[in-house]
Amino acid sequence: MTVKAVLFDLDDTLLWDERSVKETFEAVCSEAAKQVPAIHPQELEEAVRREARALYQSYETFPFTQMIGINPFEGLWARFTGGKQEEFRKLERLAPGYRTEAWTRGLSALGVDNPELGFRLGEMFFSERRNRPIVYEETFSVLDRLKGKYKLLLLTNGSPDLQQEKMDGVPELAGYFDHIVISGDFGEGKPAPSIFRHAMELLGIETHEGIMVGDKLTTDILGSNRVGMKNLWLNRHGVSRDDSIVPAYEAADLEPLFRIIES
Repeated sequence: MTVKAVLFDLDDTLLWDERSVKETFEAVCSEAAKQVPAIHPQELEEAVRREARALYQSYETFPFTQMIGINPFEGLWARFTGGKQEEFRKLERLAPGYRTEAWTRGLSALGVDNPELGFRLGEMFFSERRNRPIVYEETFSVLDRLKGKYKLLLLTNGSPDLQQEKMDGVPELAGYFDHIVISGDFGEGKPAPSIFRHAMELLGIETHEGIMVGDKLTTDILGSNRVGMKNLWLNRHGVSRDDSIVPAYEAADLEPLFRIIES
């Protein structure tokens, strides 16, 4: 295949979102333990993660967030001020109460009935996550080697304002890309074939001229498979998979991308 363009996912592909979320939880739960010494930070984190998922799934907006690709922990710090769909306005109204309730329920699960503390912790998570933009060590070296040789497109699921804020946290990132496509702007998220076709139209390429690079089998790899595009699955944690979704290539980091493209 002659590759003319590389399509990148954002979260946990170029930005280390998983670590940013983990460090934020650790900071907020440690603060909770200072306020209430009986609290064990790890137990609180587990409880809040559990309660946040359950609460998030209870909202009428849940099918929309699934389709766009916005997870419960993004909801804990998102403003949802972007996006044209009415569902974003509903999420904008829900967000402040959601983060307070998730933390309040997490505390309650540990026997701590303190809605005021729940509110403070929710607001702390809201601000602390913004202070933790983390980039993988190889991100910029890889992009430097690709820039100018291939067309580059960022294809990310999420709320437009939140994904933009993530990129603003690493201001030098956006300049590498010829196009940036955010599912909340487009109206449908990966793995829908439509968003991949839209990306190819922007790039002016045929399917065989692109390669999708991402960490999620169920979005990045499944979606590119559906349109017949080659892909590289970033399996940074060495997780096992079955044969329901099969990537063309697999690697633990971005470095093998060059060998794959040039082969």
